[in-house]
Amino acid sequence: MDIDLSHPSIEDLRQRAKRRIPKFAFEYLDSATGREMGLKVNRDALDAIGFMPGILRGHVTAALETTLMGDTYAAPFGIAPVGMSGLIWAGAERKLAQAAVEHNIPFCLSSVAVASPEDVASSIGNNGWFQHYPVNSAELRRKMLPRIKAAGFDKLIITVDVPEESRRERQRRANLTVPPKVDVQTVSSMAMRPAWCLAHLREGIVPRMRFFDDYISQRGRESFTHAGALIRGCPDWQYLRELRQEWDGKLIVKGVQRPEDAKQLVEEGADCLWISNHSGRQFEAGPAVIDQLPKIREAVGPDMPLIYDSGVAWGLDVMRALAKGADFVMLGRAFQYGVAAFGRKGIDHVIHILRADIQSNMSQLGIEDMDQLPDLLLDS
Repeated sequence: MDIDLSHPSIEDLRQRAKRRIPKFAFEYLDSATGREMGLKVNRDALDAIGFMPGILRGHVTAALETTLMGDTYAAPFGIAPVGMSGLIWAGAERKLAQAAVEHNIPFCLSSVAVASPEDVASSIGNNGWFQHYPVNSAELRRKMLPRIKAAGFDKLIITVDVPEESRRERQRRANLTVPPKVDVQTVSSMAMRPAWCLAHLREGIVPRMRFFDDYISQRGRESFTHAGALIRGCPDWQYLRELRQEWDGKLIVKGVQRPEDAKQLVEEGADCLWISNHSGRQFEAGPAVIDQLPKIREAVGPDMPLIYDSGVAWGLDVMRALAKGADFVMLGRAFQYGVAAFGRKGIDHVIHILRADIQSNMSQLGIEDMDQLPDLLLDS
């Protein structure tokens, strides 16, 4: 099967993933919070961004190589952290890391992934970033940071837009727990997805938050209260200052939407800002993230590295974010759909889809350099 013909879009991969993984896993991956208006706001705002095409430019070869924080990547996009990725598909974190190295794009491991930092250490090369959820103890944090560094991660992402767990109604209705409950609803959902079950049997790992689990006592713990809920803290500015002092690599702050917060983060020593609303998974009544991106760029100036995520579904969306002030773009769900749909081959296919779409659209615009994108915006 030529998957570029049968599954030419990320939406095609999403639909196949839905048919291959249990409902509780798909709802965890695919859902947002509330009525999911945050998803719609992001999508509508991205769709409203247009460009002016050009003609008679001859053959155009888009230059996709991108430098960010001193490192050069083969494309202007990377693999965002997704919690419990190994629940979506067995061994997903390792497969994603290997693909990132082969294609020379960043791979971000979530602190609430199924894989621990050590599990993927041999696979990340120089492309590994680690996503840190604030914990409720400075002592605990100081135990974690050297372990992350020893595994080969030299960039740390602190996620600051999750002060509390959100209520994602779809995943609650799907009976998601970590690890999965052994009850009729869950077992029947798994039984309907034999390929998923076989992949997990081969991997031989029960899906759980292995990194966080190492820092809690299993004795006396409620069976299905996950480790993240037990040790996650509520970050404040002092937490960030302490983390900045303790981490000697690049520090990226994820979940920024307000220009005034962005300016202060620069003053506090952040190396890069990640503009995001968690793709509508935390709060649904906020602004479209893409509309905040130019405001933040204006606030921090041209030299501060900015990453964008939230709602990205095509290579054209990557171009839209770059045109609005981002230096780089991250995708989460897209890569998870790919690995759930076709395993490692699906990850490669997501990268192909994005690269091919960017190349095609830049040919239509008649430009080879992504720095030219802002000049072609219809509202510029």
